[in-house]
Amino acid sequence: MSTLNVSNLSDGTDTVATGYVINGSAKAWVNFDGTGTVAIRDSYNISSLIDFDTGGYTINFTNAFGNANYASPSMTRNNFILGKFGTETASSLSMENRTNGGSETDSVYVTVAAIGDLA
Repeated sequence: MSTLNVSNLSDGTDTVATGYVINGSAKAWVNFDGTGTVAIRDSYNISSLIDFDTGGYTINFTNAFGNANYASPSMTRNNFILGKFGTETASSLSMENRTNGGSETDSVYVTVAAIGDLA
C-alpha cells in the first residue's frame, strides 16, 4: 500500500489543511427508516442495523473506532429526542428514540453520524 503525505488539499480555488479532512469528517453515518422492519436508505461505514425495541436501534460499524469516545450527533425528522443508550463500544452504538414526553417511539426518518478516530 502506498502513502500520500500532503499538508493541504486544493480544488484550484479553495485550500484546506488535511488535518481538517482527517479529524473533522464523519467516519460513519446512516439514514434509515426506523419503523416496521428497519431499512437503511443510505450509509457509510455501517455494516448492519438492529431494531431491538420500540425506538431502540443498534448501529454496527464496518470499521471500528479507536475507542468508544467518538461523537455521534443524531436526529429524527419528528423532533424526537434521540440519544445514546446503554454501553457504546468502538464497533457499535445503541440509540433510543423518545417523544418529548419520554415515551419510546419509532421514527420514519433517523440520521446518525459518528465522528472520531478509526482504529
